[in-house]
Order: sequence, then C-alpha cells, then structure tokens
Amino acid sequence: MASEIARRNSVGRCLVIHPVLRHGHTRRDGAPARAGGRTPDARLDEAVGLAQAILLDVVAAEVARVAAWSPATLLGKGAIEAFGRVIAENAIDVVVIDAPVTPVQQRNLERTWTCKVIDRTGLILEIFGERARTREGRLQVELAALTYQRSRLVRSWTHLERQRGGFGFLGGPGESQLEIDRRLITDRIAVLKKELEGVKRTRQIHRSARRRVPYPVVALVGYTNAGKSTLFNRLTRAEVSSADRLFETLDPTMRRLDLPSGDPAILSDTVGFVSELPTTLVAAFRATLEEVSEADLVVHVRDVHHPDSTAQRDDVHRVLGEMGLGERVEAGLIEALNKIDLLPTAERNALLNQTRRNEAAVPVSALTGQGCDRLLALLDERLDGRMPVRLDVNLADGAALAWLYRHGTVVRREDDEREAHLEVRLSPAELGRFHARHAGDDTRRRQ
Repeated sequence: MASEIARRNSVGRCLVIHPVLRHGHTRRDGAPARAGGRTPDARLDEAVGLAQAILLDVVAAEVARVAAWSPATLLGKGAIEAFGRVIAENAIDVVVIDAPVTPVQQRNLERTWTCKVIDRTGLILEIFGERARTREGRLQVELAALTYQRSRLVRSWTHLERQRGGFGFLGGPGESQLEIDRRLITDRIAVLKKELEGVKRTRQIHRSARRRVPYPVVALVGYTNAGKSTLFNRLTRAEVSSADRLFETLDPTMRRLDLPSGDPAILSDTVGFVSELPTTLVAAFRATLEEVSEADLVVHVRDVHHPDSTAQRDDVHRVLGEMGLGERVEAGLIEALNKIDLLPTAERNALLNQTRRNEAAVPVSALTGQGCDRLLALLDERLDGRMPVRLDVNLADGAALAWLYRHGTVVRREDDEREAHLEVRLSPAELGRFHARHAGDDTRRRQ
C-alpha cells in the first residue's frame, strides 16, 4: 500500500546507475579506492534510497562495470546502448548516475538518451532543496546549488550562445546568455554569503546566551537515516519529524534534556552525513555544523543493523575531521549503537556482552527505548566530570555565591568576616563560565 501511494505521488520514472571500474582499483576520478569501502551493490542500494527520498519512482537500478572511463560520456558505448534500451522500454524520465558527472558528459548522455541526467551531487542537492524548512536552511541549500550550477555553465549548450541585450553600438556585441547567467549567479552567491554571515553572527549570539544560562550542549551526529531524530524524540519527548528516509532532518533542532541527576542539558539534532558529501554542501552548512563544534559532548548515532555500519562510521569521522573536530574523533566519541531491536537475538546478545565494559559505546533502540537509560547515565557522568575547586568569594558578592550554588555542588563552606571559603565541584567548562561571568569581582581561587 505504501509503495502504491509513493508511486502515485512520484515525480518521475527513474533509472539508477552506479558505475564502477571492472577491476575496482580506482575511483571514477582516478584516485585509489578507499580501504574498507562499500560494495558496489551497497552503494547502488544507497543511491536508490536517495532517489526515493525525493519520490522518484525507481523502476530499474544496476551496477555498470566498465573497462575505462570515457571523457565524453563516462560510460562505454556498449553500456550506453544497453541503458538506452532500458530507458526506452520503461519510459524513463530521469537517470541518476551515482558518481560525479562532468557538464560535457551530462550533456552528451542527455542527448543520447533524450531524458534528464543528474549525478550524485545533483541528487543530494535536490533532496536538500526539498527538505529545507527554515530561512537559514533554504539559504544554505541555495548557496550550495548555485555554486554547483555555476560549475555546470559551459559553452557546449547552444541555447546559451544566443546574443541578448544592446544593439552593438557601444562596446561591440552584447553579452552572451552564458556570461549573463554566470554573472547573475555570481552576484546571487555574494548576496547569500553575506546573509549567511549574518546567520553565523546570530548563532554566535545564541550560543553566548546559552553559555550565560549555562546548560551543557550534547550534539547528535551520524550517517543519514541512522535514527538520530528518533533518538532525539525518545530522549527529549519531542516530536520532530523522524520518517524512515534519507536526510529527513536538515535544520538543527534543540530541546531541553533532563539528566538522571536532575541537571538540565540541551540536546541538538543535526543534519545527517553521507558518503562523498558534496564539498559545496559541507561549506554551505558550516554555520549549522558549528553547533557540533561548540557542543560539550558529541554522540555518534550509528545504525548497527546496517550492513555498512563500519563504512558509515568512517564517513562520519571523515566529515567531522573536515570540520576541524579530528581531535575529538581521535579522543573517542560516545557511540549510540542504534537499532539493536532489528538485530537477530544472537547478534544482539553478543553486542550487549561485547559493550558491557565499553564506557564509550551503548547499544540502544531509539524505537523501543532499550538502552536509553544507560546512555543518559553515561551523558550525565561525562557532563559531570567535575573536580573540587577552592574559591574565596566576597560575602557581599551575592550573585557569585548564588551562581556557584546553582551550577556547582558546594562540598564545604567556611565564612570569616569578609569572605566565604568554598570547596565547589565544577567542570572545567563551568569554572571557565564562572570566571568569565564574574571577571573582576573580588573572587580568588586557592590552590
């Protein structure tokens, strides 16, 4: 029934192709293949999921094994003819090629097959364009899309060669449509970058306000469709959209998280990652992803039921490294090993036994709630991490004393005529916030 509804709502009939070299030793761009990479069939399945995420009706999907890449058409003549028959027989509207495709290759394939051709980057941009809801999200997607589109403007399209504007009396012939389009896109990109700088400043103001509260921030990261939003809803009792489809969450969401100790925190749900995420998208969403870099704790949500869970983990680590979070990755992230309810009983029990003594990995089911109590306890423990600090605070400074009682645990206090001598348990982050908030006050730290 669900598939029938999806078919009726489909935006077009689609053929998905994942091209690989027959010997599989190099990528399409000629670089060595990554160790531990996915199988071609797994990559094809992911590409089909991406196409279905924007309601394309995938009527055929195939791994195309070629002897060598063709500069003009990517695929060889035999493969193009074979896929041409599939396209004609199935009335295909869109062909998705799960690889980078140059503008010339795209033009030649569209002419040969007489249908629309998009590559992996174009497909992901389509998904992001459909899902972005907030003004910030729409700005980020438009910037990424225009940056991508500008690279596709080549003189090989005849409709971009016509002359338009002016009569040639001044400065020779008018601008070509190609030049006009490129100039308009460049101008719009400049405007978008300026607006996103404003968004970045606004986010910095919001983060500064949170530091003054201050609540620690926990950010959920992970591969797309790993179950981050479902876990987010489970832990915070929120109701953000958590449909079982790729890139369901684009715009970051924050909610209050009540820890077992009674202390509050802020939980942030972020955009999912994907293998070979377009660099234009990473750059455009940098303002959003800064929420991750500013978080006190980062939780990597993994789909342990997925056959490529390890490869997905490596992709997430790679993107985090590109964001400047390589040190956090090397130090070890907290891992929420999600979807254990989908594992066979024997595998689930083995995973539970294996991680029993691993303080950084917690098997959970966001759907049933299994393991979530243990995850919350681990977050509470990591966020606590407080050490006893000795402070001398002027008795007249009621605000400083109240802050310490509210945000720390006062272990011991002795007062004299002028000062309160305190031993307070504070995390390094809380101590930094205290000194920033009460800089210049009559407060001293004792060794």
